[in-house]
Amino acid sequence: MNDSGANSSSADPKHLEMANAIRALSMDAIQKANSGHPGMPMGMADVATVLFSKFLKFDPAKPNWPDRDRFVLSAGHGSMLLYSLLHLTGYKDMTLDEIKNFRQLGSKTAGHPEFGHADGIETTTGPLGQGLATAVGMALAEKMQAARFKDVVDHHTYVIAGDGCLMEGISHEAASFAGHLGLGKLIVLWDDNEISIDGKTDMAVSDNQLKRFEAMGWETQAIDGHDPKAIEAALAKAKASSKPSLIACKTTIGFGSPNKQGTSGVHGAPLGEEEIALTRETLNWSHGPFEIPVTVMDRWRAVGTKGARLSSEWEKSLEALDADAKAAFEFSLSGELPASFDEAMQSYKKQLTEEAPGWATRKSSQEALNVINEHVVNTIGGSADLTGSNLTKTSHMEGVTPEDFTGRYVYYGVREFGMAAIMNGIALHKGFIPYGGTFMVFTDYARPAIRLSALMEQRVVYVMTHDSIGLGEDGPTHQPVEHLASLRAMPNVNIFRPADAVETAECWDAALKAKKTPSILSLSRQGLPLVRGDYTSENLSAKGAYELSAASDEARVTLLATGSEVTIALDAQKALEAEGIATRVVSVPCTELFDKQSQDYRRETLGPGTVKVAIEAASSFGWQKYIGSEGAFVGLDGFGASAPAGDLYRHFNITSDAVVEAAKKQL
Repeated sequence: MNDSGANSSSADPKHLEMANAIRALSMDAIQKANSGHPGMPMGMADVATVLFSKFLKFDPAKPNWPDRDRFVLSAGHGSMLLYSLLHLTGYKDMTLDEIKNFRQLGSKTAGHPEFGHADGIETTTGPLGQGLATAVGMALAEKMQAARFKDVVDHHTYVIAGDGCLMEGISHEAASFAGHLGLGKLIVLWDDNEISIDGKTDMAVSDNQLKRFEAMGWETQAIDGHDPKAIEAALAKAKASSKPSLIACKTTIGFGSPNKQGTSGVHGAPLGEEEIALTRETLNWSHGPFEIPVTVMDRWRAVGTKGARLSSEWEKSLEALDADAKAAFEFSLSGELPASFDEAMQSYKKQLTEEAPGWATRKSSQEALNVINEHVVNTIGGSADLTGSNLTKTSHMEGVTPEDFTGRYVYYGVREFGMAAIMNGIALHKGFIPYGGTFMVFTDYARPAIRLSALMEQRVVYVMTHDSIGLGEDGPTHQPVEHLASLRAMPNVNIFRPADAVETAECWDAALKAKKTPSILSLSRQGLPLVRGDYTSENLSAKGAYELSAASDEARVTLLATGSEVTIALDAQKALEAEGIATRVVSVPCTELFDKQSQDYRRETLGPGTVKVAIEAASSFGWQKYIGSEGAFVGLDGFGASAPAGDLYRHFNITSDAVVEAAKKQL
């Protein structure tokens, strides 16, 4: 056992009893489930007890109180630490039955914390490092919101992170970003127990984490994570700092387990009945499984109820705002779009049909954003060091800087994964609608955070430009081929690939109205002619697919295309019609939304009884769902090449002639 830790804890019997309640609930729930990770909850129980009882600003009776402190368990495998804290402090939906139902089907106590399952779970964690990066987004959102509503926004973001979180590369992206912006209300408590699943961490890593974080502009401290006085002093010092803080809490994993503490054996497996009995003796915890004595429970519940006064005082501050400020603050939290939004977008669509611009859809996106950002004042844009290529910045946006957080544009630097996770944190915090850009091919770098956007049902918009071989000379390293198919395989993500300026505006409209679904806009580098020359108030792109150009007679061929290939389909239609082959063109900007339409609409749109050809400058994977096993596909199932865009389309035979040939071959 960590002797100094044991002695310091025993010097404060009340603290030790409260911490041991966490340890007992954690080991009992994990044992009952016969699955889980007891080591971290037992090791960090002292730290968590001090944090929740003396620092964290929260009110279990008002779990979504906007000015609460955020607590993120980045080391999500230690979920029983969080569930124990929520139960002990009095969150109504975290009952003892839920604790006993740990890791079972339908429980709120999933193996890793899942946002939306229970109050007090601020974000889904488990993929290591992402909790830390998401918390950076929450801390950034707090700074931006405070710059707008200083009288009602003043809270901290606390993180418990493990060795694994700091090993993950995203920890560098997020920590560097937080240090640069000086996010002083971000405090990370590192469970420095020197144990990972494989054994001692020194088998794989020998970083000096304190020096690393200090070099990135953080305040750093090292303490005994079992000494409540040291924990309290460190947290107080961190709160007083203008820099983000890392507190290295030297702990013993599985604290209290006489035979397993300090070993990898306690990381990810139940202790076992015999070891639990010995642990109870070691901790002087004489109570039965899931039994918390009244005195200890009363102490914990008192921790929970003290937040009521703070939340009530905050509500008075909110009422004291002038009417306009109060309305603006509350509207920002609602996530709704302003009443003027629809009219503005319709007017813009009319303008486009009249002017018929031949923009690249990345440019069409920027022009749509000029309208959107004028009316939706809570959008927060950004780019991973590709602002001039993604075209994500508009005239309404100034950059966020370490000195000024009133801006609406974030320079994320070359941190694609970090950017995506930070945007998740901004969305979860509430008050803003985040969007950010990079090249479509680098969704590979951001993918794990996009997946959490989808899993948590967060409205985050990913502006992914340079969507195909159409980007040209940068070559196959930058030309996405399999990315559309792989992203379409992910649940609850809308992948939009608009064909022109009108479809791009409609896709933005649909993305902003999808409050529980992230969106990816896959946008071209090359210019594209307007294919939607006739104005309609209906958002056709929101149907996912629609007939863009009807056949002259009863159709024999249906051409389905997305993005830049819609123009190729229209040219092929003209050629086929000239040969007396009645052909229709269907634009497919979003397969996910199309799949949600009625069976009759889908059947009619796909053209029953017609020969089908799909055209997309990407992998064929997934298109069989729409064209059938007999349908033809014009695209590419290999990597691209470095050359001008036009040469590449001809080289890979993604042309109207190829479409005509494919259709006639089937006929």
